[in-house]
Amino acid sequence: MAVIFALILAAASLSWLLSTLFGEGWTFVFVIIGWTIAIGLVGRVIVRAIRAMLAPMGDLIEASGRIEAGEVGTQVEVRGSGEMRSMARAFNAMSARLATDTEERRRLLADVSHELRTPLTVIQGNVEGMLDGLYPADRPHLERLLAETRQLERLVEDLRTLSLADAGALPLHREPTDLAALASDVVAGFGPQAAGDGVALTVEEGEVGTLDLDPRRVRQVIGNLVTNALRHTPSGGRVTVAVHVAGDGVELMVSDTGSGMDAEAVGRAFDRFWRAGDAAGAGLGLGIVRDLVRAHGGDVTLESSPGTGTTVRCRFPR
Repeated sequence: MAVIFALILAAASLSWLLSTLFGEGWTFVFVIIGWTIAIGLVGRVIVRAIRAMLAPMGDLIEASGRIEAGEVGTQVEVRGSGEMRSMARAFNAMSARLATDTEERRRLLADVSHELRTPLTVIQGNVEGMLDGLYPADRPHLERLLAETRQLERLVEDLRTLSLADAGALPLHREPTDLAALASDVVAGFGPQAAGDGVALTVEEGEVGTLDLDPRRVRQVIGNLVTNALRHTPSGGRVTVAVHVAGDGVELMVSDTGSGMDAEAVGRAFDRFWRAGDAAGAGLGLGIVRDLVRAHGGDVTLESSPGTGTTVRCRFPR
């Protein structure tokens, strides 16, 4: 606006100067010439301003077309007016998030395919061997097939649980539940496995009363945590499951004296399909624990360091 005013003032001054020099008879001519020059300059300024204003919008339109064509993650230069700069930043954040989600989805599909392929390969190989007469259809071979089908069933159920949690449609059938008694019951089922591995498995129960929980889902939480703890605890180690009052809620704690995790592993422990090194399992256990506890209105934390074991705390509201 200041530029346009300056141009008009300059044109008026030029007209006055020329009319003064050449006489009043030329005033009208010089006014027309001055204003013509002024209008031309003002027009150029306006055109440039419009182009400068529309350029960021053009960037957004072009980038949107590239994303539509599959180039997710496309970024635009942050420029223009305050509103356009805010829009560009929001677009870049959206595009970056879209790229991250796309990559996570691809990785998820690849991991699911890998986890499904392993038991299917074992089942197919054994069945073909039986049909070709290489293996007898006896109890040991059939039990192995049954174990692999159960592994498939667990994986499919885990994936279903994660899918329902993501959609916010995870059903909970709540009822008054004694969390301490439930933990003792679940841990008792792991007794033979712990004894066979040479690991001391104990339960510490506190007086916590009853909570409004889905016992089947919480049983799954405890089972996943104890399975992980036993898997990473060597012979001679200890796994402890404790239930006690913590503030205005109740805490379920599972700790072990296993190998522990470094800072990177702790940060990614709840990521789906993530496993430290060559660890066994599909890498879904802790992710499911987090989703199930949050579905109950609680939260989960994990503490660990190399050589000191791992402690997972699940807090449920009362």
